[in-house]
Amino acid sequence: MIRETLIQRFLRSKGTVVVSLLLLIMTGAALLSPWLAPHDPYDLEAIDIMDSELPPKWQEDGDDRFFLGTDDQGRDMFSTILYGLRVSLLIGAGAVIVQAILGVVIGVISGYFGGRIDSFFMRLADIQLSFSTLLVAIIALAVFKAAFGAEHYASLAVPMLIFVIGIAEWPQYARTIRASVLAEKNKDYVTAAHSLGSPHGKIMFRHILPNVFSPIFVISTLQIANAIVTEAALSFLGLGMPVTHPSLGSLIRSGFDYIFSGIWWITSIPALVLIIVILCINLLGDWLRDQLLLEKRV
Repeated sequence: MIRETLIQRFLRSKGTVVVSLLLLIMTGAALLSPWLAPHDPYDLEAIDIMDSELPPKWQEDGDDRFFLGTDDQGRDMFSTILYGLRVSLLIGAGAVIVQAILGVVIGVISGYFGGRIDSFFMRLADIQLSFSTLLVAIIALAVFKAAFGAEHYASLAVPMLIFVIGIAEWPQYARTIRASVLAEKNKDYVTAAHSLGSPHGKIMFRHILPNVFSPIFVISTLQIANAIVTEAALSFLGLGMPVTHPSLGSLIRSGFDYIFSGIWWITSIPALVLIIVILCINLLGDWLRDQLLLEKRV
C-alpha cells in the first residue's frame, strides 16, 4: 500500500481545503487592506460625522458608498474591518513568535540538561500557568497605561500587546518541547554527537530541535487563535487597541453601547468576522494535530 503524503491527505479533506482557502482569502484581504479598502479609516479629513451609524447598503436608509454601513464615527465598516483584521492578525502572529522563541529555548534547555535547571523552569511554568493569560495581560497593560498615559499607550499598543500576550503563553511551548526532548536525548544520534565532542548548544539546536519541531506548528495554529481572542477581549475591556486604531476587538467594543438600540452592525459584523477567523484557525489546527498523531502511529 502506497503511503499518502501530507499534501495528498490535505487535498482529500475537502473541509480542510475550504477552511484553508477562506482563511487565506481573509488574511490576504487584511494584508492588502490599504489597496482593497474603499476608504481609509485613519484619514480624519475623509471622515464625515454626518455619515455615522448608517445601516448596511441592503437595509432601508442604507448608503451605496458603505456596503456594510458605518460606525459611530462615520467610518466605513468594510474598510475598518479590513484594517482591524490586519491588526488582530499581526498581534496574533507576533505574540506567537514571541512565545514560541521563549518557550522552545526554555523547553530544549530544560529537557536536555534536566536536574535543577529542569525543576526551576518547570516550576516557573507552573507558576505562570496558575494565572490566566487574560489576568496577567490586564494587570500588565493597566499598569503601563496608568504609568505612561492613554496617549502614549495608543502609540505603543501593538508591541505591548504582542509582548504581554507572548510572555504570558510561553509555558505551552516549553512543556511540549521539553517532553519531546526527553524522548530524543537518549537516542543513538545524540550519543554519537556526544562521542564526537559536539558542544551542548550544537547538539540541542542542530540535532535535537529539528526532530521535535513538528508539534510547534500544531501549537502555533491554536495559539494564534488564542492570541487573537485575548487581544479582542483586552480591546473590549479598554486595555487593548484604542478605538482610533481599530482591531476586531476595539470595533466590537465601539458598537456595544448601541447594539440594543437597533444599530446592530457596528458590533455584530466584526464579531462574525472574528468568529469565522478563529473557527478556521482552530479547524486547521485540529487537522494538523490529527495528522501528527497519524504520523506517530505509522
